[in-house]
Amino acid sequence: MLTVVTESLTDAPAVPDDGSEERNLVAAAARGEMRAFEALYRKHAGRVHGVIARLVGAHGARAEDLTQEAFVRAWQALPAFRFESAFSTWLHRLAVNTALMDLRSRRSRPQDEGDSDEEVFDLIGSADSAGHTTALSMDLERAVASLPPRARAVLVLYDVEGWKHEEIAAELGMAVGSSKAQLHRARNLLRDRLEAHA
Repeated sequence: MLTVVTESLTDAPAVPDDGSEERNLVAAAARGEMRAFEALYRKHAGRVHGVIARLVGAHGARAEDLTQEAFVRAWQALPAFRFESAFSTWLHRLAVNTALMDLRSRRSRPQDEGDSDEEVFDLIGSADSAGHTTALSMDLERAVASLPPRARAVLVLYDVEGWKHEEIAAELGMAVGSSKAQLHRARNLLRDRLEAHA
């Protein structure tokens, strides 16, 4: 469902936006106007789903569930939004926090059956239904998905999302040095896995 929404948005012609249209949509949604919130959802769903999918390791159904959860939380918290930052920044942070809370809760309980990172890694470089080897970008995404959860989270937040180690450490409840060590570990594992399947 999310891919259909995001694909249709990318086909639309670009319209310059000074931010006032989004500000008006946010204000209307905060007043409870569902159509305004739906417009915000259509505009931001792709990016929110993307960051959540990278953080949880590309488990499709789980990423979709967490995306929906993030938007439910946004709907509930929107009346308190004070325009101190851009709506997209606020929503993106809320999405990251939703994914990180899920990662924390999963770390505290036994791993679900079928949720193995190794299963994801086994698919790297496999032939698709037409007999073609999957593209390098897909290999990279699957290799990232196969990383241990904390290393993957640090890699995504630092290299993809542009967070600082201090922010990552505070959010993940670790020391700054541990964040740096996890990033180093993630990069080495990623390099080794991509070279092994090249």
